Amino acid sequence: VQLVESGGGLVQTGGSLKLSCRASGFLDPDYSIGWFRQAPGKKREGVGCITITTGRTYYRSSVKGRFTISGDNAKNTAYLQMYSLKPEETAVYYCALGSGCGSIWYDDPKVWDYWGQGTQVTVSS
Repeated sequence: VQLVESGGGLVQTGGSLKLSCRASGFLDPDYSIGWFRQAPGKKREGVGCITITTGRTYYRSSVKGRFTISGDNAKNTAYLQMYSLKPEETAVYYCALGSGCGSIWYDDPKVWDYWGQGTQVTVSS
């Protein structure tokens, strides 16, 4: 399984970005994609996740209403649309593939099986 991310970049405070994560290889029919971020010197934290076949999502409370995770089952691709970005959200953003999505899954990197290479998101103040 391989995950390829794209879409990071530099944006001003309050701006928006959309990240993509394309999965390839042997995929479980009910796989989930999680989005994580890691700022320098901080632990990796979950942003949210989606079960691709059902579209069910779960979000970190601090991003609810500003971030939207969606998926395209036919393309094996998940998206993270981010609005109203804040400087403290500057981080490397990763997508991960696993078999669940929910309150326990979204914020625990250990339960995700495969990871993308990460893409830098920088929010300038």
